[in-house]
Amino acid sequence: MIVYYLFYLIKLQLLGKILLKISNFVWFNNYFNLDFLLISLGLIFIILGIIGSFLPVLPGPITGWIGLLILHQTSIELDGNLFLFVTLVISILVFLIDYIIPALGAKKFGGTKWGMWGSTIGLVIGLLFLGPLGVLIGAFLGAFLGELISKPKESENALKAAFGAFIGFLSGAFLKFSVSLVFLYYYFKIVF
Repeated sequence: MIVYYLFYLIKLQLLGKILLKISNFVWFNNYFNLDFLLISLGLIFIILGIIGSFLPVLPGPITGWIGLLILHQTSIELDGNLFLFVTLVISILVFLIDYIIPALGAKKFGGTKWGMWGSTIGLVIGLLFLGPLGVLIGAFLGAFLGELISKPKESENALKAAFGAFIGFLSGAFLKFSVSLVFLYYYFKIVF
């Protein structure tokens, strides 16, 4: 219980330091109106990009890149247009690869499109009812049920294919999450 409260206080202290740093930058440089709004909006998009790494509704890295693009519109010195171009290309590549990795994982283990669709639907339902843990449980159970619908008499193959679709989903999510965290790192490096 004490560890929980200490962790909570550390999070509050870190948030306070970040807000103080932003407010010092904004107030002392007299750029309150537009810069503060754009810096905050950029952070929101980058956080949405991290969340989008696990949710199939949001394109994670592309949403995070939009946050960097918004940050580029402020008066903060940035690395230039080449940085934005390279990060855009990386975002688009990761977005496209994310559609290939789960398919390869499912195909390697004998899965079908039913398993991939089931994994996506299970992920959303699991997230709604079980929270973050539901992402993992829902994706696996959804893939399993999708494969059972596709091939009702082959439950052993359905389990194997569901595992492949699940591994493919986790691989794609890890790749998107990694790129989104790099964007978050660059955001803090640029702002602070």
